[in-house]
Amino acid sequence: MTENELSYIIRGAIFKVYNTLGPGLLESVYVAALVYELKKAGLTVRTEVPLPVVYEEEKLDLGFRIDMLVNDLVIIEVKSVELLAEVHHKIVLTYLKLSGKKLAILVNFNTNDIGASIFRKVNKL
Repeated sequence: MTENELSYIIRGAIFKVYNTLGPGLLESVYVAALVYELKKAGLTVRTEVPLPVVYEEEKLDLGFRIDMLVNDLVIIEVKSVELLAEVHHKIVLTYLKLSGKKLAILVNFNTNDIGASIFRKVNKL
């Protein structure tokens, strides 16, 4: 399955979770519900995936954690904030660069319009 095919399934799952739960809950609730929906769709989902930082040839003793990784291809970053800041978009782009993945989805569940709160970020896709 390609990144674009996965993206379609992921968007559908996001809409289902949002329409069922609504806005205003903690990110962890949306992550758990989204994991459930994606696994129900037959996808492989890992959460809190470590993302190391390598500087030149040195692996630094720190790193980041990706909220979700679907089929080892698509990163999902889940937020439940009043407003997404520019830094949220930049972080997702950095995750793509560090991981070598081609597609990430940034979603903010704390919104009145979930369709306008899903952002595709690409890295050479």
